[in-house]
Amino acid sequence: MKKVMVGMSGGVDSSVAALLLKEQGLDVIGATLSLFSEDDIVRAQENERDFCAFSGIEDARRVAEKLGIEHVVIDLRESFRKNVMSRFAESYLRGETPNPCIYCNRTIKFGEMLERAQELGCDYIATGHYAVNSFDERSGRWLLSRPSDRHKEQTYVLYTLTQEQLSHTLFPLGTLDKSRVRELAGSAGLINSKKPDSQDICFVPDGKYAEFIKKFTGADIRSGSFISTDGRVLGEHRGIINYTVGQRKGLGISLGKPAYVVSKDAAANTVILGGEADLYTRSLTAYDVNLISVEKLDAPMRITAKTRYSQNETPALLTKLENGEYRVDFDEPQRAVTSGQSTVFYDGDIVVGGGTIR
Repeated sequence: MKKVMVGMSGGVDSSVAALLLKEQGLDVIGATLSLFSEDDIVRAQENERDFCAFSGIEDARRVAEKLGIEHVVIDLRESFRKNVMSRFAESYLRGETPNPCIYCNRTIKFGEMLERAQELGCDYIATGHYAVNSFDERSGRWLLSRPSDRHKEQTYVLYTLTQEQLSHTLFPLGTLDKSRVRELAGSAGLINSKKPDSQDICFVPDGKYAEFIKKFTGADIRSGSFISTDGRVLGEHRGIINYTVGQRKGLGISLGKPAYVVSKDAAANTVILGGEADLYTRSLTAYDVNLISVEKLDAPMRITAKTRYSQNETPALLTKLENGEYRVDFDEPQRAVTSGQSTVFYDGDIVVGGGTIR
């Protein structure tokens, strides 16, 4: 009998993933990752909204008990702090806008959790992500594809998965839509069948990124200048971590016309403001690129690509540069392409790969 460790967050998706795998006859272990320090837990308990980020362990334990499967808690607090929280804060201080879920998937959920699963004799890990992976006999490669429920698809945050990780991963929800998942949870009597989806970054549940970064790093966040696209000083900003490309509201400056954050210069501690038209670009450069459907890119490739999770992908040309980075040239100008975010490449429903925007 094949053995699988299911990453159980306490939410409905991962719970149904465990339910389905047990029904398929696999030997299932539920694993909840402990990612926060005791200080974080004390702070969270003082705020009801924050506390939901930590209540998942108990919810997952109760679901595992209902399903009659073993449940373990894996302590990855030190690794999460180093590989996710620190990277998130450092990226913001460099003037970028990072996506910590991608760091977490790469190093924690499909990295260290897979290692722990294999130490326990598991053949696979599984998660409640909405995605599909399959082995392509023709190319000899594992592929990552969009799921049936396009409204919930999560391939954007999974593009870093390696061939080794994909070969040991199951996505039981890939052929289901969210409403069906909730029906299955309800029918099985799971306590979280109506539990709402989490929306915020798990370690910044109130969405106050700047406050988290200041507290986490102890960095001196200095004010600086708002600069126009032609170099004129327009006013004073409150620190570059308070702004992101495309932002219009909350700038704290009045110019008599709409102004948007066009870019940030961490070295000069400036925030560049411009008009709506200044937000558009036809190309970007990506580094730290991971390719999935192809081993390497020998010639420019027609793809579709997107530059943020909620965006629809658009036609583009993908080219590998001599320095190992990749250039994406879009057929149409793209709005608010942001350094530190990820761009993901597609060939139809198949993920070609992705990387971090320079």
